[in-house]
Amino acid sequence: MRSGDFVLGVDLDGVCGDHSEAFRRVVAAERGVDPDSLVEQRSWDFAEWGLSGEEFERLHRIGVLEHRMFRTMPVIPGCAEALWRLSDAGVWIRLITHRLYTNWGHAVAVGDTVAWLDENGIPYRDLCFLGHKPQVEADVYIDDAPHNVLALRETGGTVIVFDQPYNRDLDGPRARSWPEAASLVAELMAGSGLPVQEQLPLAGDARGRLRGKLVPPRTSPPWPLPQDPS
Repeated sequence: MRSGDFVLGVDLDGVCGDHSEAFRRVVAAERGVDPDSLVEQRSWDFAEWGLSGEEFERLHRIGVLEHRMFRTMPVIPGCAEALWRLSDAGVWIRLITHRLYTNWGHAVAVGDTVAWLDENGIPYRDLCFLGHKPQVEADVYIDDAPHNVLALRETGGTVIVFDQPYNRDLDGPRARSWPEAASLVAELMAGSGLPVQEQLPLAGDARGRLRGKLVPPRTSPPWPLPQDPS
């Protein structure tokens, strides 16, 4: 990170990706029920679905390793476009996630996370897998988890609450959509005294924009193959 950068720490689940919907599909499939029979998640621990802590961990592990929910999770509308605009304005985007909180399956979790980010055209400079978010330095954070918001604020962090039913009791600033979140970040960046660069118009959709920057896979090895002596 260069001196003078404005760093935005962004959570993934519940902020960039619709974790609740992805997990709803897993629970419905494992229980053999219609996903619509599982009511909207309104508490952090999915108490509405009758899950104990042990059952949540079991189903979540199945969701990650067998259903590959980190690869197929729906994206929150407007996420990629908003992050591209912030990146164009000079914001250093640092993604922070606690997706490695259970043992084993780390290769799947990391690989599917990176593939999902690329597939959905989400830009970032850093990708951090850790649970204690105050250890990661950022000027502003966007998070939905009540315990993360409180922990970050206790250490003096500025946190935008990404609106979800289970965090409505938290004080703002609050963003109910990604356009709102981007506006709040731009205001905070300007208030810090750092210049907000002119935002470039997005050419096409965000997914296509990132795909144009990716290095295509090799179709042949980068070294000459040995010749058959026969």
